[in-house]
Amino acid sequence: MSGRRALRPPSGHRPHGALRARARRRPHPGIRLTHKGGADFMNQTRIPDFVRQRVLAKFGTEHRFADLDPARTALVVIDMQNGYLDPGLAHAFVPGGTDIVPNINHLAATLRAAGGAVYWVQNASDEESRIAWSVLEESVSEAQRAARVRSMTPGSPGHAFWPGLDIRAEDMVVPKFRYSAFIPGAAKGGPDFAALLRERGIETLLITGTLTNICCETSARDAMMLNFRVIMVSDGNAAVTDEEHNASLMNIYLTFGDVMSTAEIEAAIARKAEAAA
Repeated sequence: MSGRRALRPPSGHRPHGALRARARRRPHPGIRLTHKGGADFMNQTRIPDFVRQRVLAKFGTEHRFADLDPARTALVVIDMQNGYLDPGLAHAFVPGGTDIVPNINHLAATLRAAGGAVYWVQNASDEESRIAWSVLEESVSEAQRAARVRSMTPGSPGHAFWPGLDIRAEDMVVPKFRYSAFIPGAAKGGPDFAALLRERGIETLLITGTLTNICCETSARDAMMLNFRVIMVSDGNAAVTDEEHNASLMNIYLTFGDVMSTAEIEAAIARKAEAAA
């Protein structure tokens, strides 16, 4: 895969010391309170009982993809870049975005150890993509358009991954020029992401990143309709508000895939390892 233009191994990415230490904390519980008065703004996940009951009636279980095969599972990390996480560089700042970094790093380490794969999706914007996707350019204000260009131009500080992410040499970086990582045009003529996942034998995708209700949800929906089993990681996604975060998770849970916490996914991986021992 190393020779493919749309998919490349990371080069020279090393988390800063303080951020690396913070990123390797144990993961937060899947459902927790949002501390409005402090520095921790992780979205509070709340799935109503009526939604759980509908899922149970429709699929016969609350977690239909919990029996995953780690070797056929990929962690897909979407848009964890300075352009969303650094308030000084962001065109679309997500207040709780950095608080999901420990869970993402922990899931990545767990999945690598179990034989799975990790893909870091990197959003971008250039002149070619802005012409091809002109409806977005026409829809936003001039100030927002300029901020997005400044933030998402390849090579700019905003385009870079957040330094606290534990990106390894064996992982792959996937460029994305649309909201979804899976629609035509997302990789600008490069190899199709879905096809590359299938070449690796991947069947299940763990979706994490920012924003829950935009790039993460659109990627999850498209992936499901391309016949992947999709799990949205409830405490591995971040949106601007809890309302947007939860509305998105409910959309996925009711129709397009599963919703599980970091702890639930790691427990599922551990059960599979114990069964194989």
